[in-house]
Amino acid sequence: MFKLIDVFWAYILIAILILVGRLIRQRLGILRSLYIPSSIVAGILALLLGKGALGAIVNSVNPESPLVQGLFTENVQAVWSQSPGIFINIVFATLFLGQYVPTLQQFWRKAAPQVALGQAIAWGQYVVGIILAITILTPVFDLPPIVACLIEVAFEGGHGTSAGMAATFTELGFTAGPDLSLALATVGLVSGVVSGTILIHWGRRTGRIKVSREASDNLENAENQLPEEEPSVTIARKHLVRNLLIDPLSLNFGFVGLAIAFGWLILEALRFMESITWGRGGVQLISYVPLFPIALIGGMIVQYILMRTRRTYLISRPLMENIGGLALDITIVTALASISLSVLGDNLAPFLILSVAGIAWNVCAFVFLGPHLLPFYWFERGIGDMGQSMGVTSTGLLLLRMVDPDNRSGAFESFAYKQLLFEPIVGGGLFTAAAPLLIANFGSIPILLLTSFILAFWLIFGFYNCKQIRKQSG
Repeated sequence: MFKLIDVFWAYILIAILILVGRLIRQRLGILRSLYIPSSIVAGILALLLGKGALGAIVNSVNPESPLVQGLFTENVQAVWSQSPGIFINIVFATLFLGQYVPTLQQFWRKAAPQVALGQAIAWGQYVVGIILAITILTPVFDLPPIVACLIEVAFEGGHGTSAGMAATFTELGFTAGPDLSLALATVGLVSGVVSGTILIHWGRRTGRIKVSREASDNLENAENQLPEEEPSVTIARKHLVRNLLIDPLSLNFGFVGLAIAFGWLILEALRFMESITWGRGGVQLISYVPLFPIALIGGMIVQYILMRTRRTYLISRPLMENIGGLALDITIVTALASISLSVLGDNLAPFLILSVAGIAWNVCAFVFLGPHLLPFYWFERGIGDMGQSMGVTSTGLLLLRMVDPDNRSGAFESFAYKQLLFEPIVGGGLFTAAAPLLIANFGSIPILLLTSFILAFWLIFGFYNCKQIRKQSG
């Protein structure tokens, strides 16, 4: 059992690894050209220097060597293995804290087409995954049916969601799930940037991109572009911090803790309700749901309370993004460092099948559905959703910056508003957390029918909405 001093050194090592990862990234042009985050480089470095890679090589040569555990002690690696499931709660709690909430009319006009495309891509990932599980992955490779969830968890959710779902996969008996999911998330991140760049060149060459100016901004900082804050809010926040004698970062972190606490209370209430209702019959769902999607709801509740009490000045959105960014970096590094390479090698064929299928669906959905779901600037507005569906939100923003740096298409607002009807459900939301449990309890066929129905709904709505908007504007 590790001690507090092990926790201390575990996170000191993470900080050093991130610095080394940044140095390696700056030195290797291919990593810069693919916009691979320093945390990914640091995580892979930690994996290679750990027990699974360096330790395995040393063990095969000299089993008595002190390096059979790699460069990191067993206690440090134990701390890392538990960290992703903890820090992902902080990431999701910060998503809506300090966010501007538009009026319902503003929101729906800009978000509806984007929501239709984003939801269609996400639900299609479930349909593709379940079909693969039924036809190949379960009968041929003897993997459990919940392998069907890996494409959506890894591609749509990214490394953070993959780390957060690790405990659920393990508890449901899919011990290879966490490692496969994290590896798929890495494939999704790289393929998202690569395929997105190729598609952007294709779009410019064929005239599908309507805005012509090339990106001249720093693409790496695309996700940090924020709207200007009202002066009154800024002044009120400065007075507050001065009067309370508290560091602004500490104050904002306090609200993150409050959001997580609200999420925990909601989750415990749901678990109690389950235990006295359907749970008595043996159907266990809520007991397997992790905290992080409910922490997101907790953040929304805290933000709503502050808006209703006119105290939004208490929260600084840039600081919230810094807190969430730090937590995400720790989540990614520790999750990648904890991957079992032997498990990945044992399941190489299913891993490759899921990778190819996920990439193919995302690209085809963008190319063939985008023009029919997005009424104007379909390429500019759709490329962000494709990027998000293959990595993380920052991948989508990066591709948006590449294709429309001055936001002349209005893609940034539409993409941002879409998250309000997207993140709470898929890409790490409630259904992402519930899907493995639903498949385990009700079987693949009923969930295939459910996800197919929801996919069909979003497609029908999207086609109809797109035609209506074009008629009103034409």
